Amino acid sequence: MQEFCASLPLAADQWTLADAERSQHATDWGTDRADGSAPAAVVWPESTADVAAVLERANETGVPVTPYGAGTGIAGNAVPVRGGVSLDTTRMDAVLDVRPDDFQIDVQPGVIGIDVDEALARHGQFFPPLPTSGAMATVGGMVSTDASGRRTVKYGTVGDWVRELEAVAGDGTVFTAGTKAVKSSSGYNLRDLVVGSEGTLAVVTRVTLETAGIPAEIRGGRAVFESVEDAAAAIADARRSGVDVASMELVDQHCARIANDHLDTGLPDRPMVFLEFHRNHGVDAEIEFCESVFADHDPLRFDVVDDAAMDDLWAVREELADAVVQHDPTLVSAHSGDVAVPPSEFPALVSFIHDRAADAGLQAPTFGHAGDGNVHFDVLVDPDDPEMVDRGSAVSHAVIDRAIELGGTCTAEHGIGNTKREFVRPEHGDGAVGLMGRVKDVFDPNGVLNPGKVLPED
Repeated sequence: MQEFCASLPLAADQWTLADAERSQHATDWGTDRADGSAPAAVVWPESTADVAAVLERANETGVPVTPYGAGTGIAGNAVPVRGGVSLDTTRMDAVLDVRPDDFQIDVQPGVIGIDVDEALARHGQFFPPLPTSGAMATVGGMVSTDASGRRTVKYGTVGDWVRELEAVAGDGTVFTAGTKAVKSSSGYNLRDLVVGSEGTLAVVTRVTLETAGIPAEIRGGRAVFESVEDAAAAIADARRSGVDVASMELVDQHCARIANDHLDTGLPDRPMVFLEFHRNHGVDAEIEFCESVFADHDPLRFDVVDDAAMDDLWAVREELADAVVQHDPTLVSAHSGDVAVPPSEFPALVSFIHDRAADAGLQAPTFGHAGDGNVHFDVLVDPDDPEMVDRGSAVSHAVIDRAIELGGTCTAEHGIGNTKREFVRPEHGDGAVGLMGRVKDVFDPNGVLNPGKVLPED
């Protein structure tokens, strides 16, 4: 590996074989240290030309290259399971241009999500699909997994806001996909092939993102229900009735208890729906409409909060993922679930999760982006109890299978990585998976780019 790195047209401080850096790049947020895989080297490109040089040389020599951003992934997307090079793009962190008249911003892949909003704020604009991890995650990572968050119900995913991107294919070919125009019907849509491909087809080096004006009226609220079934039914009814919400998040009673114990929040010990409304006018009427729809499902409370309280409300929601896995040191998540179903099937899936966990004698805290049918769940098990671990894995697999049966997906926003490859074929079928493999071969003919991810083993 020393010879490989020394042959690259890079400065001495752009690569290392040091154990400390290699260890740091062996895992992501969702990968336990014991399951990590250290690269043989870490390389920091500073330009598109640097990325192209690394991939061209890797393609010639067969050295695996795994793109790495902030390491905030859940599914092992950036874990270098075949060793080789961890290609860390965090030095490519410039905001290149802001064009407020076109509602566009150009950024490099290492830019952190909240820095996009900061660059836009002075123009009265923001990046609506910023995920919950936006304070830590890079734009390159968000694009590579087609990330999304709590505002998807109104604004869609990150990929929906990508206008144009520059990327480098596995053989070192530099290309531009998409256009800065609002629409185009020219050529094949390579942009949407790259978005969500988890760095298996190409490494993104520049992105043009669409932006939006900050709404004039933003309100938040919370509805409390007696049962999670009532909460899920209210969510489905609100969607069916056309309530215009920017966020509609479910927090079940297990998560409420965890938040109270771990975060000292003082939440009601009941299932809740957190809400946010974005309007330029008429926000109060929209809130009243939502409350009238929820009233058919017997909420215990429906509260509207001011700006300061809304920040506190969402801070609790954003810390839930950490709280769930940290509140009891004797338990771990057997599987960090990220399934999604058509919104009308959301109540059925939530009930299925709770019923399966109860039948197995396990806890399964459930929360998620309920407005778009995305459910996060953690089946908690004692890692020192093999039988309990097996029960937890069985519940997790049953939930994923059920989501697919309901017309949904095994992963709504975290990606496949190296943890959900077995579910790709059941979800998409042999024909589609075969085509995906052929697409991979075109972009990455020697299979050096993020091997061992996304596609199932043959």
